[in-house]
Amino acid sequence: MGSCKDPKPNCGFVEGPIIVGAGPSGLAVAACLSNHGVPYLILEKSNCIASLWQQKTYERLKLHLPKQFCQLPLVGFPEDFPKYPTKYQFISYMESYASHFSIKPRFNQAVQNAAFDSASRLWRVQTQDFEYISRWLIVATGENAEPVIPDIHGIDKFKGRILHTSLYKSGADFRNQRVLVIGCGNSGMEVSLDLCRSYNAIPHMVVRNTVHVLPREMFGFSTFQIAMTLLKWIPVKLVDRILLLVASLTLGNTDQLGLRRPKTGPIELKAATGKTPVLDVGALSQIKSGKIKVVENVKEITINGAKFKNGQEKEFDSIIFATGYKSNVPTWLKGCDFFTKEGMPKTPCPSCWKGNDGLYTVGFGRKGLSGTAYDAVKIAKDIADHWKTSKDYKSSITSCDSHIILLK
Repeated sequence: MGSCKDPKPNCGFVEGPIIVGAGPSGLAVAACLSNHGVPYLILEKSNCIASLWQQKTYERLKLHLPKQFCQLPLVGFPEDFPKYPTKYQFISYMESYASHFSIKPRFNQAVQNAAFDSASRLWRVQTQDFEYISRWLIVATGENAEPVIPDIHGIDKFKGRILHTSLYKSGADFRNQRVLVIGCGNSGMEVSLDLCRSYNAIPHMVVRNTVHVLPREMFGFSTFQIAMTLLKWIPVKLVDRILLLVASLTLGNTDQLGLRRPKTGPIELKAATGKTPVLDVGALSQIKSGKIKVVENVKEITINGAKFKNGQEKEFDSIIFATGYKSNVPTWLKGCDFFTKEGMPKTPCPSCWKGNDGLYTVGFGRKGLSGTAYDAVKIAKDIADHWKTSKDYKSSITSCDSHIILLK
């Protein structure tokens, strides 16, 4: 961690909390803090809010859940937005949300190191050119901070194009190609659907593990909404049985398509591991028709394609990794045992939003945007109950070191 003894003022004290990340999680907790009259500072490594949505999502993306389950605290979606807003509608909503609460992050500030100073009882957060000091630190970088690309033998030999879905915009660059899509989650399914439906490509989707595929809607209602309603009255195992029964009646036996279901039900599995069930938006019909090919896990990448674990070998023009994202917290948060080595809170939900020494996390509850909203409300109230005493820190710190400036 850098020192504040340099000739120039390169340290700043923040009266309220430091929020790392200006995605939906960071915006939500900032809005809730504002509602309590608590100042804050958001540090964002990119040049815009919600950079994952703006820079790393594909064109056809829509919210998988109805908008009422995806809205941030205090201000909901516009009434004229459809049930499942598009990517651009969601970005528009977040920009309006930030404007409404006058949220102005400090952009291009990549946190390199953050640690709690036990002597001063303060958090010191170092970016590439400045050190920020505060009584509180809110980790809002979320579960999906960095793309995951598995190490597959021979990947460096492939002569075609290789990219992660974070760089995929549409299938325009893959028209008429044979494309290997590694991963069968929501992203893998939708990218495969986009490739074959709009660009006459032939996607071969790799199923590496078991997966639950559910219809996005049941009986005209959101599957998620039905599940949340049932969970108020009956145990999760019974809810899972109902969901799987209806899925079997509407979608058929997905095992026969190469999409084997886990033994644990979809809701129980999500709560235990964070693995989200796939909500079908049309890919399953393309699999049944043969336009999307389901293949086994890859053993090795070759110059012209891939060898599979069942012994088959196929040629491909491009490879797309639909292998998800991971937390990046362990790379910059130091000396803290609140997070696992995978960058997730060790404390189970619903208490994972608060750590020790003024540490908070938002958006790590594996419950999507509804979980983010819950975390943000709890964090803001907890900080609001104590933040006025931080003024004592401000006066003592800035008076003892002239190189520390007060940030407002």
